[in-house]
Amino acid sequence: MNAIFSQEFRALGTEIKIFLVIDKERNIETAKNILEEIKKIYQDKEKILSRFSKESELSKLNSSLGIFKDSSQDILHLAQKSFEYYKESEGYFDPRILEVLENIGYEKDFKTNVFFQKEIEKDKIFLKNKLTEDLKIKDEKVFFGRRMDFSGIAKGYITDLISQYLENSGWQNFLVDSGGDIFAKGKDEQKEKWGIEVEGIAKEKIILSLENSAVATSGITRKKWEVSNEKYHHLINPRHPYDFSFDLKSVTVMAEICERADVFAKVLYLMGQKRGMEYANQKKISAIFLDYRGSIYVSEKMKEII
Repeated sequence: MNAIFSQEFRALGTEIKIFLVIDKERNIETAKNILEEIKKIYQDKEKILSRFSKESELSKLNSSLGIFKDSSQDILHLAQKSFEYYKESEGYFDPRILEVLENIGYEKDFKTNVFFQKEIEKDKIFLKNKLTEDLKIKDEKVFFGRRMDFSGIAKGYITDLISQYLENSGWQNFLVDSGGDIFAKGKDEQKEKWGIEVEGIAKEKIILSLENSAVATSGITRKKWEVSNEKYHHLINPRHPYDFSFDLKSVTVMAEICERADVFAKVLYLMGQKRGMEYANQKKISAIFLDYRGSIYVSEKMKEII
């Protein structure tokens, strides 16, 4: 009989949960060994991509603006995908939001950050160049014209890497959850599709069934705060960086890979319910919108699935 072996740990500023289905070929000892390797991969990627560590590769690139620098394959991948998502999302996805996040007080890991009273420089110039002017790739090197933050894509990307690593290691039934960015492969211990609840929505109303697919949720339930009697959250709209909407609670997106689900959950949230739904239907994105009144809006593509 199959069983679940799981492990939880903290990385990338969030809670990581890995669920492996144990069977005759994949036993507990094998699971323990692979989970230790996975934990190390998360830690290694955090050392590369964390904006909170001065020693990370990202931080070092952010302190060397205006020149081409050697970079890892992770940075090169995220830079290239940023161009693609920037164009596809009509500019709603943009990694150049770091200055705004720091300006509104989000300077450290959210769990340890202290949001002190400060004067927000709302008139500070944000974006006047196209992304291709501030971010460039040339022969394994990257150029940062402005400081970058890849947090809007990194968790999904790393979740996909871990999933591919597990698959390459022979695992056919597992679930990787990087703080709500989820990829599910194969079946659960009951030999059924993985059932995923949507945060804030009763499972009697909606439950997602995943098999070789991903889901990600973006919202402001956990990351919102006040500075100088004004409310803020971590989802920055590059078009209007100091306009913070609190109408939507969350957006959940299903996709073939977690990276894409991660990006478009944020993009649709920033677009708002009306424009986001129009865009989701136009691009055939499987999405669920939840507002603070408890109203649920489901895209046409998602209706075909649930």
